[in-house]
Amino acid sequence: MQHAFLFDEVAVLVRHWFEIDLADSHLEHGARVELRMVDPQPRRGSESAAQKIVVDRPVWRADLFDRIDGTPGAFEAAHFHPHFDGVEPSDRHWADAVTATPWDWLATQLTDIAGVAATGGVRLRDPATVNEQVGAAADAIVSAARGRAAPLCGSAQQCYAWTRDTEAAVHAMLGALQRPDLLDRHRVAPWLPAGA
Repeated sequence: MQHAFLFDEVAVLVRHWFEIDLADSHLEHGARVELRMVDPQPRRGSESAAQKIVVDRPVWRADLFDRIDGTPGAFEAAHFHPHFDGVEPSDRHWADAVTATPWDWLATQLTDIAGVAATGGVRLRDPATVNEQVGAAADAIVSAARGRAAPLCGSAQQCYAWTRDTEAAVHAMLGALQRPDLLDRHRVAPWLPAGA
């Protein structure tokens, strides 16, 4: 399940995410917050007609993650991706504030979303209005992210329920592991095919 906060030019998506590190098979999960561009669509139908909404181009991502083998709520794997190359995120960036005070850090990012977008290589048409719109919704966005934080997902079944739509991504991770012998198969069992 994803929460989508839609504004004139941008959207902020919030969800729970489950990640398998490809190098050593450690597991991470927590709140993922992503800035995307709203793709303008031609108006259709009458004055009362439902309009098409397209949210596509990723600009920035924050992954406020715990390691499953770590301390719940310690945000040991919390990081962010300041830009994308097409649909692929940049390398992980780490900052003390992201792990020490992730919700405050997220709120700060949301109050200057035009600056976040600019760092991601996107010039907004009306940056002041976008900052005002997203800033006014910052508390609600942070609240939604806190509702998908790692400590609220205490079991493999809960993680699977919250990330069922990412099954193809989890299977891709499972197929690319460098150390599959280190994988916690019990924790990933809900994503595995029956009998695997």
